[in-house]
Amino acid sequence: MAAGEPQAKKLKLEQKQLSENVLFGMGNPLLDICAVVDKDFLDKYGLKPNDQILAEEKHKELFEELVKKFKVEYHAGGSTQNSVKVAQWMIQSPYKAATFFGCIGKDKFGEILKKKAEEAHVDAHYYEQSEEPTGTCAACITSDNRSLVANLAAANCYKKEKHLDLEKNWKLVEKAKVYYIAEAATFAREQGFETEDIKEIARKTQALPKANTKRQRIVVFTQGKDDTVMATENEVTTFPVLVSDQSEIVDTNGAGDAFVGGFLSQLVYDRPVTECIRAGHYAASVIIKRSGCTFPEKPDFH
Repeated sequence: MAAGEPQAKKLKLEQKQLSENVLFGMGNPLLDICAVVDKDFLDKYGLKPNDQILAEEKHKELFEELVKKFKVEYHAGGSTQNSVKVAQWMIQSPYKAATFFGCIGKDKFGEILKKKAEEAHVDAHYYEQSEEPTGTCAACITSDNRSLVANLAAANCYKKEKHLDLEKNWKLVEKAKVYYIAEAATFAREQGFETEDIKEIARKTQALPKANTKRQRIVVFTQGKDDTVMATENEVTTFPVLVSDQSEIVDTNGAGDAFVGGFLSQLVYDRPVTECIRAGHYAASVIIKRSGCTFPEKPDFH
C-alpha cells in the first residue's frame, strides 16, 4: 500500500455525500409551546414549578391561554421528532436527510408544526386528521424551573393503512438506511430481566433473539450524567459523558433525545459505534446549555 493511501481513504470517508431521506423516524409529533409564565398561571392549572405531566381535562384551555397571555416560542417537538431534528442539524447537508412520520390535526397548531419542521430542514410527512387536535407540549417557565404539560391528542391517532401504506410514503421508508422508532420505556421490567443493574440489562438485551442473524445487535443505554453503556456480543463497555460546568446547564429535558440525534447522525455514515456515541455526547452537551431542544445554527463537532 502506498504511503499516502490511508490518508486519501480517510479523506474519501469524510467527504461521503448522503442522499435525502437516508434516516427515517416515526413517533408522536408535538408542537412545543414555550413561555415564561407567572405563579398565578401555574396555580390556576395546578402545576408544580418543576414537573412533567400528561394533560387532564382541567388543562384543556391551558394551551390557548398560554398563547394569548404570554410571549411564546414554538418548536417541533416530541421525543422521536427531536432526535431526528438534532440528527439533521448534525448532518447539515443535504437538507431532508432526515424523514419523519407522525399524526397531527388539521388546525392552527398543525400548520405551525409543519412550518417548524421545515425550518429544521426535516422532511416531515404528517398524517392529518380532524378527530383530534395537534399534540402539544406546554413548557411553562418560571425562573430556572420548567413545568411541562403534554397533550398527545392527534399524536395517538396515526393510521398505518391511511398513511404508511400509501405508495408515495412507503417509497420514503424504502429510501432510508437507518430507522429510529422510540417509545421503549420500562423495557427491562416488561422483559422480566429482574435486575436494575444497567450493564446486566444491556447484556441481556443484546442477547435477546433476533430475526436478522447476519448482523449482531448493539445496545446503547444512556444514564443522564452517568456513563453511557454499550453492549456488543463480546463485551460491555462504558463511556463517560462530556462534563459540563453546572452553572452552564439550562435545561436537561432534551438531553436523551439529543444523544440519539447525534448518534444517528454518524450511524448514517456507517461510522464506528464509538464515534456515534461521541457525537451523541457532543449533541447532548450542546442542548443542555439551551432552553428546550434547540441548538445553534451549526454544530462544532469534528
